[in-house]
Amino acid sequence: MKKILVAVADYPRLDGGRAMSFVHVRNRYYVEAGLDVEVLNFSSKINYEIDGIPVITLQNFQENLKKFQILICHAANLRNHYKFLRKYDINFKQIIFIFHGHEILKINEAYPKPYDFCRRSLWKDKFQDFYDCFKFEVWRKYFLKNSKKIKLIFVSRWLYEQFKKNLHLNKFKGKTYIVHNSVGRIFEQVSYNVFQKKEFDFITIRGNLDDSKYGVDLVVAMAKKYPKMKFLLIGKGQFFNYNDKPKNLIWVEETLLHEKMLDYMDKSKCALFFTREDTQGVMACECATYGMPVITSDIDVCREIFGGMHNVVLMPNNISQWNAVKVVDRLLVNLPYKKNSMYYAKNTVDKEIKIIKQCLGNWI
Repeated sequence: MKKILVAVADYPRLDGGRAMSFVHVRNRYYVEAGLDVEVLNFSSKINYEIDGIPVITLQNFQENLKKFQILICHAANLRNHYKFLRKYDINFKQIIFIFHGHEILKINEAYPKPYDFCRRSLWKDKFQDFYDCFKFEVWRKYFLKNSKKIKLIFVSRWLYEQFKKNLHLNKFKGKTYIVHNSVGRIFEQVSYNVFQKKEFDFITIRGNLDDSKYGVDLVVAMAKKYPKMKFLLIGKGQFFNYNDKPKNLIWVEETLLHEKMLDYMDKSKCALFFTREDTQGVMACECATYGMPVITSDIDVCREIFGGMHNVVLMPNNISQWNAVKVVDRLLVNLPYKKNSMYYAKNTVDKEIKIIKQCLGNWI
C-alpha cells in the first residue's frame, strides 16, 4: 500500500509549466524526509515523473485503484476533488486539506473588483455568489460527516477566520492547523547582494498582471508619480494592451525560475508588492527572506505575515498618502538585513511533515 497521494487541479510539467509549483516545493521536502509521495494531477492526460516524484492521471488511478494511507488535497474544488472524494475517499485512511484561498472564500466579497478589461457580466457575478454559497454548504457537510478522518491546514490565520465565517464551522471537531507556505529553498541559502550595482529602484514580480488583487495599476501609478525612479515589472498578462506603460517602467514579460529572479532582485533597491487581497503573499515572503527591503500593502493578512520582519514596511494602497523616496531611504539605511528564518522549511513545511507522520502512525 502506498503512503501519500497528493491531489491537485494542476502541477508543474516537463514542458516548463509551473502551475501550483508551491505544492511541488512541499512534495520535494516530503520526499527528502523519507515520505512516499505520488501526485494525482487532474489536468494531466499523461503520467510523468518530475524531480523523482511520480505524477499520475485520474484515469491511471481509476484503472489501478491503488489504496493510500493519506490523501492530501490542495486548493480543493468541487469539480475535481469533491467528485473524486465522493467515489474514492474510502480508499484513504486519513485526508488532509490544505487551503490556499479561493476554495473557501466568497469571491465577490473577498476579491477586489476586476479591471475593466477583465470585468464579467452581472449575471456571472450573481452566479458566482450562488456557486460560493453552494460550495460552502457542500464542503461544510462533507467536513462534518468525515471529521474523524480529516485534518485542515490553513496557510494563514486570516484564511482560517474566513473559513469559520463562511462555512459556519466555529466548533469543528476535526483538527485544524495554521502552517504558512515555505519560501523556495534558494532564498534560505543565499542573500541579497547589497554591493551589486542597482539598475532599478523597485522590482515587482507577479504571475498574473491581469488580476486586480495584485495591484499592477498601483505600480503604474507609482511610476507616473515618481518619473525619476526606475521600476521593473516581471510577469505575463494583457494589462498593457489596455493601459499605457510609463517610460520609467521596464516590463519583462516572462515567468522566471528562482535563479533568474535573484539576478533581477540583486539589481533592484527595493521590492514593491501591492496587494488588495492575499492569503500569504509567498513571493513577497521570498524577497523578504532573501534580505531585500520590501514594501507591501497595509492590509490584515500582511500585518499577520510580515509582523516582526524589519526589512518590510506596510504602506496604504492609496499612494498619495506616503512618500516613496523617504520610505526607501529609510529601508536602505539598515542594509544589510539579518536573514529572517520565519518562512524557512524548518518553520513551515516541517510542521506539515510532522502532521503527516502523526497520521501515518505506525505505518512509517
